[in-house]
Amino acid sequence: MASKNQIHVGGVPVGGGADVVVQTMTKTETADVQATLAQIRRVADAGADLVRCAVPRDEDAQALRTIVRESPIPVIADIHFNHTLALKALDAGAHCIRLNPGNIGGPDKVAEVVARAKQLGTPLRIGVNSGSLPKHLRDLEFDNPVEALVTAAVEFVELMERLDFTNFKVSMKSTSVPNTIASNRMLAQRIPYPLHLGVTEAGTKWSGSLKSAVGLGTLLADGIGDTIRISLSTFHAEEEVKVAWEILKALKLRRRGPVLIACPTCGRLQFDMDTVVVEVEKRLEAYDEPIEVSVLGCGVNGIGEARHADFGIAGAKDMGVIYAKGEMIRKVPTAELVDRLFEEIDRYYASGKRVMRDDASVAEAAQWLAENEDVSAMTPERLAMLEAEAAKEPEAAERLDEALSPVAGRRFKRE
Repeated sequence: MASKNQIHVGGVPVGGGADVVVQTMTKTETADVQATLAQIRRVADAGADLVRCAVPRDEDAQALRTIVRESPIPVIADIHFNHTLALKALDAGAHCIRLNPGNIGGPDKVAEVVARAKQLGTPLRIGVNSGSLPKHLRDLEFDNPVEALVTAAVEFVELMERLDFTNFKVSMKSTSVPNTIASNRMLAQRIPYPLHLGVTEAGTKWSGSLKSAVGLGTLLADGIGDTIRISLSTFHAEEEVKVAWEILKALKLRRRGPVLIACPTCGRLQFDMDTVVVEVEKRLEAYDEPIEVSVLGCGVNGIGEARHADFGIAGAKDMGVIYAKGEMIRKVPTAELVDRLFEEIDRYYASGKRVMRDDASVAEAAQWLAENEDVSAMTPERLAMLEAEAAKEPEAAERLDEALSPVAGRRFKRE
C-alpha cells in the first residue's frame, strides 16, 4: 500500500509517509530558458512542488544549468531514447531524472546513468507507459495489459536492485483508467518504492480532469501514491496543478487555499446562483488560508451545509443570510450577498480569526428566516423536532405518518 521507502527530489520528500507531492511538466521548449522559467514560476505559484522539463536535444540539456539554478522548485529532466542526454542532465544539476528503461537502449546504458546518479546522489524516476512497453511484452499487452504494465515495472525495479540502486520512484501509467487503477494496486503490493501516479494522455481540461480524478482519486483513497501529475492537453501547465490540488483537497490529503462548496441548484432556486458561484470562486483566489466557503441556493434547505463551512451564504429571491462558523450572523439583500460575505471574511482575519457578531443583526436574520421558512420542507431539524414532539405527545406521532409527509416516498424511513 503506502510506500515504505522515501527519496528526496531537491528538498522535497517523496514517499515514506510524506505528503502527496504535486508535479507538472512544462509545455515550452526547454532551450527557451526565459519562457520555461516563466512557466515554472507560474506553476510554482499555483502550488506545484516539482516540475519536469523535456530534454530531447543537447541544447535542452545545456539550458538546464540556468533553469535549475533559477527555478523556485526542484526540476526533473524527462529523458527518452538517448542516455547521453540523461548524463548531461545529471551534470547540469537536475534534481531528478525521469528514465524509461524500456526505450533508453538496454541495461548497459541504464547502468551508466545509474552510476552517475549514484555518484551525484540524484534520484531517478523509472517510468512505464502503456504506449512504450518493451518489445518482449507487446503480445502480453494485448492479452493482459495490466499484467504487461506490472511485469515491465517489476523488471525495471529488479534491474535497479541488481545495480545496487534504490534511490528511485516508479511510475506506471496507462491511458485506460481501469488499467491504471488495477496495475498500480498490484504493483503497490509488490514493491516498497514510492509511486508516481498519472493517467497518461488523459485528454482535455474537461475530460482529462474527470479521468484523472477518477483514476488517481481511487488510488489515493486506497492509500496508494506518493506524487501525482495531471496530464492535460493544455499549454497552461498551471491548470494541471490546480486539478491536482482539487483532487488532494477533496480527499483531505492536503490543504491549500479555500475550498468552495456549492449546491447544484434545483426548483427552489430564486436567484442567479450560477454567477454568484463564479464570482465567489474568483474572489477566493486572493486568499491563501484553507477556509471552507459554501454557497447555497435557498434559505432553508441550504442552512445545514452552510453551518458546516467556515463561511456560507444561503440565498433567496430578495434576501439571503450569511453564516460564520456554523452560526447565522446577518441577513442582507441578495444583490449584496457576495460583497457582504467577503466583508465578513475580511473582518474575521482582521480580528485575529474571530467571528464578529452583532446580536441585533443575528436576531434580525433569525426573524427573517422564521418568517420565510418553507413549511413543507422536511429538513433534518424539522424531522428531529417532530420526533421529539411525538415522544412527548402520542397524538403528535401521526405527523410522522409517511402518507401525511410532504416528502412521502422520498425520504429515508427509520423502522
